[in-house]
Amino acid sequence: MEIVTIKDIAKVTGFSPSTVSRVIANNSRISEETKNKVRAAMDELGYHPNLTARNLVIQSTKTIGVIMPSSADKSLQNPFFTEVLRGIGSYFHQKQFSILLSSGQTEQEKFEEIERMVLGKYVDGIILLYSRLNDSVVDFLKEKNFPFVMVGKPSGDKDEIVHVDNDNVKAGKDITTYLIENGHRRISFIGGAADLVVTIDRQKGYEMALKEADIPILKEYTIHTEFLKSGGRQAVEQILGLELKPDAVVVSDDLISVGVISMLEEYGLKVPEDISLVSFNNIYFSEIIKPALTTVDIQIYELGVESAKAIIQMCTNQKLSKKRIIIPHHIAYRDSVCLKK
Repeated sequence: MEIVTIKDIAKVTGFSPSTVSRVIANNSRISEETKNKVRAAMDELGYHPNLTARNLVIQSTKTIGVIMPSSADKSLQNPFFTEVLRGIGSYFHQKQFSILLSSGQTEQEKFEEIERMVLGKYVDGIILLYSRLNDSVVDFLKEKNFPFVMVGKPSGDKDEIVHVDNDNVKAGKDITTYLIENGHRRISFIGGAADLVVTIDRQKGYEMALKEADIPILKEYTIHTEFLKSGGRQAVEQILGLELKPDAVVVSDDLISVGVISMLEEYGLKVPEDISLVSFNNIYFSEIIKPALTTVDIQIYELGVESAKAIIQMCTNQKLSKKRIIIPHHIAYRDSVCLKK
């Protein structure tokens, strides 16, 4: 099969090879009419630009590393990550960027992989899909002055680190207040890992709502687990082992909620008749499970899109209008909460 070259495109369109090259680079000085003619010829002849060679010239890989909080096989069990990746991928596709997804199984493997990405110049920038306390990855990226964007609020240097987030403190307070308004007083909190900033913020909002309602904060009512269905099942065992059992639960992730509901059913308890439940994220199955979840919609797709926009702006030396990008949330009211009489 004969390889189609820029000269072939130039011959068919009547433009010079340099004009064709500028169209491929999407040069703003080339008219849309010219671009359309050249691109039509490229499609007709089956021409594909050699992006590798071009990227070597401009010293860019057009690739962004995306790092998850745990190994890919575990993280991708949670639809949050597939949805945020969908948002990132959709914007990258528009801008002809690619994703290099982390695959390290342990913290050490993940750190070494990021070192290879950065020092080996495999990527132009990094998106961290998490924020945690005392993160060696963040320290490394800052030390190397390497472009990165965080999905979540940084644990430190909030004015320096570019991040895309929700107001998780307010979201935690809003959803807990909703339970209180429905007559609940014994409210438990099930969160993810205690060193994740998203868990810390949602728990803070939960505690603020309790304090404002003069409801005591009981240490035994707060449980931390993994963002997995199995984590929810384990949390229920702890809750049902308490002498004074809660009448409602704030769960910091929809996938954990599925485990909570299924485990409660095994113990003969129903949501919301026996215990009300609210959650976060509004992932795709939240509306179709029984009962449908009352949950905080954090607009996961938009978190992905905005993080992709920010990192590409940083990697192409565009000026960012702000370093803190807040995606608004709202509560999707459904069937998992009852009025407590």
